Amino acid sequence: MGANDISQTITLHRPSAQAAAPKPGPWSVEAIQALLDKPLMELLYQAQTVHRAHFPEGDIELATLLSVKTGGCPENCGYCPQSAEFDTGVKAQKLMEVDEVLRAAQAAKDAGATRFCMGAAWRAPKDRDVEKVAVLVEAVKGLGMQTCATLGMLEPHHAQQLKAAGLDYYNHNLDTAPEYYTDVVDTRTYQDRLDTLAHVRSAGISVCCGGIVGMGEQPVHRAGLIAQLANLDPYPESVPINSLVRVPGTPLADSEPVDPFDFVRMIAVARITMPTARVRLSAGRQQMGDAVQALCFMAGANSIFYGDKLLVTGNPDVEADTVLLKKLGLAARRSAEACA
Repeated sequence: MGANDISQTITLHRPSAQAAAPKPGPWSVEAIQALLDKPLMELLYQAQTVHRAHFPEGDIELATLLSVKTGGCPENCGYCPQSAEFDTGVKAQKLMEVDEVLRAAQAAKDAGATRFCMGAAWRAPKDRDVEKVAVLVEAVKGLGMQTCATLGMLEPHHAQQLKAAGLDYYNHNLDTAPEYYTDVVDTRTYQDRLDTLAHVRSAGISVCCGGIVGMGEQPVHRAGLIAQLANLDPYPESVPINSLVRVPGTPLADSEPVDPFDFVRMIAVARITMPTARVRLSAGRQQMGDAVQALCFMAGANSIFYGDKLLVTGNPDVEADTVLLKKLGLAARRSAEACA
């Protein structure tokens, strides 16, 4: 079966009236921990009930992520193979040319993706960098795809410039709970991340923000991450939940793998606390296997990164994802217009 065969079973998603339900109010870490501690089947039932209320068609968003500027980042995020501080074999490369990015975006669209995400390994882009990325955004937008970028910390005028270029989403993950953050990275603060999210919101760009599980954090830190995300006002439209990909050469390379059921619990609680968000099953899928991914979809995940690479780490290939979605009877989101 070819990559385009998935288009034969797709359905168009239209948000239900229930999707406009008001936010339930502030979530305490204790309340979220209580959800995480529920018996798994009970938690899955609750999450699936919320999911069906807001996404009755059950479609899956397919997003492709391309590293448009790889390596050489001055940050010391302990999970990241693109940090200049770590010897991971990743070589620094300059920003890709427009035609290269357009070829990748067209290939992603042809394979069924509706959102194209561009990542650049900067701590914070300079004015000239944002000008070049704005050109990329305009070009990809011209293909009829949703656009997303993750470039590091942004100043307000950078966010406004990207919005003017047509950027739909900006990704800037919180990674973990604030009290565990300095165990992961100390070249920026948690507030720096929150400030960038505020600039993105002020510019009218939708927010893509999530975190990583399996970095040595305690259960309370996982609850704290979800609390931070769910209490953003408004909470992110897109919430990627990543399972750490342990890359040799990074400080977290020897971290204990996360229990698969604990990861499923994180997906479920993200769905319950952020009912209208697209909860993305992100990094680490290659190590999960089909059964765990199926549980994640049951728990409310309705977006995946689609393609054989996430920036510089591996990901299931398009053919494998096409087969899996067909096995599960899940349909892909049809178009970027349906994503708005």
